[in-house]
Formats: sequence, structure tokens, C-alpha cells
Amino acid sequence: MTNLKNQTLWAFAGLAMVALASACSTSSNPSTGSKGGQNRQPNVIFILADDLGYSELGAYGNTFNETPNLDKLAAEGVRFTNAYASAPVCSPYRAALMVGQYPARVGITDYLRPDASGHLDTAYVTLAEMFQKNGYRTGIVGKWHLSGYKNHKAPEETLPDQHGFQEVIVSENRGIANGTYFWPYHFNREIEKKLPGEKEYLTDRQNVEAVEFIERNKDKPFFLYLSHYAVHTQLHGKPELVEKFRRKPGAGTSAPFKDNPENDPYKKYPADYWASKNNPHLAAQLWSVDEGVGMIMEKLKSLGLDQNTIVVFTSDNGGESNVTSNAPLRMGKSTLYEGGVREPLIVWNPSRFAKGAVVEQPMVNFDFYPTFEEAVGAKHQGQKLDGISLLPVLKSPNAKLPARSFYWHYPLAEPHFLGGRSAGSIRKGDWKLIEFFDKQEVQLYNLKEDVREQNNLAARHPDKVNELKQELANWRKSVGAKMN
Repeated sequence: MTNLKNQTLWAFAGLAMVALASACSTSSNPSTGSKGGQNRQPNVIFILADDLGYSELGAYGNTFNETPNLDKLAAEGVRFTNAYASAPVCSPYRAALMVGQYPARVGITDYLRPDASGHLDTAYVTLAEMFQKNGYRTGIVGKWHLSGYKNHKAPEETLPDQHGFQEVIVSENRGIANGTYFWPYHFNREIEKKLPGEKEYLTDRQNVEAVEFIERNKDKPFFLYLSHYAVHTQLHGKPELVEKFRRKPGAGTSAPFKDNPENDPYKKYPADYWASKNNPHLAAQLWSVDEGVGMIMEKLKSLGLDQNTIVVFTSDNGGESNVTSNAPLRMGKSTLYEGGVREPLIVWNPSRFAKGAVVEQPMVNFDFYPTFEEAVGAKHQGQKLDGISLLPVLKSPNAKLPARSFYWHYPLAEPHFLGGRSAGSIRKGDWKLIEFFDKQEVQLYNLKEDVREQNNLAARHPDKVNELKQELANWRKSVGAKMN
């Protein structure tokens, strides 16, 4: 599943990014002088929601869901409007995040099944290993999904501890799909209950573990990857929060599933879990994710670490269109339309970065690797990186990033169960071409004029179609992309 052993390892001295020394020094950043944060590299907290669509946060225009802490983060930080996932499903996104490369170059282009023989190659220098090499304590709380599992008879298993994470907390060793969000957790039956009360909720547990990780590691620089399982289906919020959102005007409804005829609110598939719009369970789960953001920010402030911590919030792919809308974007998870790959993204650190800023320039999630390298003053070691540092626009939102094209490669043997088709795509400037492999079909859109992707311009602009198809084909060849 991976291509690393066929690649030439790079050691670009040019990616040493020494320029960051000034960006992160106390002379240019006097605010880091608070207790616990003096004269040291910035902490980094990366919060990843699962299957959260572009339009779910208040900061992105949602009026049903309630996300006060994330909206505050956006108001005080930098919000991106053209932030892309490198794939429309989770495993390829996570591989790209960890190693800084296109999923097609890595060789993971679809989500990994529980019995998968492929996994993220341990020969890569992952993001966690990069941080660890530079003196950081590293931890993951939550979802990994870059390996099959021995519990499902996968021939090999490479979990986060084999990829540079020194603390692995509430993370899976079994398949994650269609489980409950209440303890005991189906994806790791060995996890013991910790929180008080009869019912422990997964997102609450992850939030508490994240705060405790920060407390444990307050005296050293740390990298925390808080990788939520929410809001992946099957949606299941805490009953009191679900009821809160049921009472709101416009709340969606659906019947409980046949496996839960008694409508037990703590059992899978309760009423309204499958509501297609304004889903009370999705809203409740997102409230819990947002509550954790508030807990983290409060902990950082109480420890005097807030001015010396970079906080990122984003999602791994578009929302599942059965239970939400990604409007104004088209479609959702599993497709290469904008609704499947354009994500909310907030980056916060007011002592280093702009405040209350909006960046409209496109970026992609493997840009975080070189961004974080520059942010900690790391000398690049390991595999070739496909991304670029975002520090220029984080500090000055009107700065211009280098012009570049963006590519997607999503070959499928059969359509995804959510409707996604085998396809590739390219965005170059305002133009976007989707090439469907299953029916030899192309679609062409101008995103500046048609972000909803309703007007296929392929017949009107054959020269542009040929240009983009050729560039996409050349890129596939350059990264060793496989068609199956």
C-alpha cells in the first residue's frame, strides 16, 4: 500500500527553514513570556474532527449547530475558506498529514479496512517523529486508522507508538465503524472506564485525556494530536444534548432503527440519528467537540501556555450527505466535488499569527508538515515533502503563496457506498477538472463563478479540458500513482 521504499529519501537543507527562528524568538514574540512558556519552542495542538463538513461551524455560517468556542477561536485566529483535504475519505488524509505527501505518492488512496495488509510504512519520518527529534513530547488521543488490526487478522499492525507517538491514549485496535460512542468502546475493548457517572461518553473522555496530557507535559514543548471519532456515523450524541437540539426550530427527525425499537437513548440507532438536515445527534456531538476546545483553551490559559501554543482545528473530509448538508458545496464524503474535500480550518496563536483574519488562498492538509517544521525551527530530515509552509499567510494573510496546482487521486474498484466514484481531479487557479475513471467522463468547473459546481463547462472549453487532463496525467506519473 505504500511507495516509500521505492522513493529516494531527500534531505533538503533548503527546508531547514531557519527563518522561523525570528518568528518564534522572544524578541519578535514578547507575549510568550508568561509562566510555563518562556523562551521555548511553541507547543502544537492539532484537533481533527472526523467527517465534519465545511458548513457545520457557526464561524462558517451554520445557524443550527452551536460552536461558541470554535467560533471564538476563529474570531481570534486565522480562518481558511479554501482549505482542502488531500482525499475524500479518512485514511489517505491521515497518511498525508503524517508524512507530508500526496496520498498517491504514499500509496494509500482509500480508507483501510480492518483486515488490511497495507499500512503506513514505518520507514517514513512522521510528523510525530519530527517533533520528537526536536525535543517534543508527543501524544495522540483518539483515531489513528493507518493500519489493519491483528484483532481482525491483518497480517501486520502498525499503531501510533510505532510512528513516534510516546503517549497513545483512547485509540483503536479494532475496526471503528458503526460502533457506540458510550463505554465500553467497541474499537478497543481493553480501555477501562475513567469518568464519573454511569455512562462514559467517548468525546468527553477524549477531551479529559487531552487536558490531562497538557497538564502532564506543561514543562516541556509538546505535540498533541487530538483525533476525534466524532462526528463519524453512526451519529450518537449524549441524550441531554440531543434533546436540547431537538427543541430548536427546524430540527431534523428520523425514526429509531429496527435494532433499537425501544428507542433507548444510550443504545445505537436512537430516534433522529439519521436525520438528513439539522441532525440533533450531529449537533450534540459537535457541541461536545466544541466543549473540549473550550476546556483545552482554558487549561492553556491557566498554565500560562496560551501565548506559546499553536492550535489547529480542521476535519479529514467532507460531511456524510446522508446526515448533513455541505451547502453551498456540492455532495460530500467519498466524492471529489467540493463538498467532499473542502474543509473548515482554523489556526490560532495570537502572539505569532494574525488575529481575526480570513485566508482565501487554497491550501491542502499536507502543508502542515513543512509549516510545523518551520514553526519549531526544525531541519528537514526524511522523505520528500509535497507541501509548502503556510507561515507567510498565517502572519500576513494578504501575503501570496507560490502558485501551484492541487491534485486528487481516488481510484476505486467499485463505487463507495456513499456514492463516490472512481476519479481524479485537479484544481489550477479557479479551474477544476474531475476525471471519472469508471465511465471515461470529465467535468470542468470555474470555482470562482460556480462554487456549487452546477455548470459543467467541459464542452465549451475543450482546450482547458485537454490542458488539465494532461497535467493531471503527468502528475500521476510523477508520484507513481496506481489505478487500483
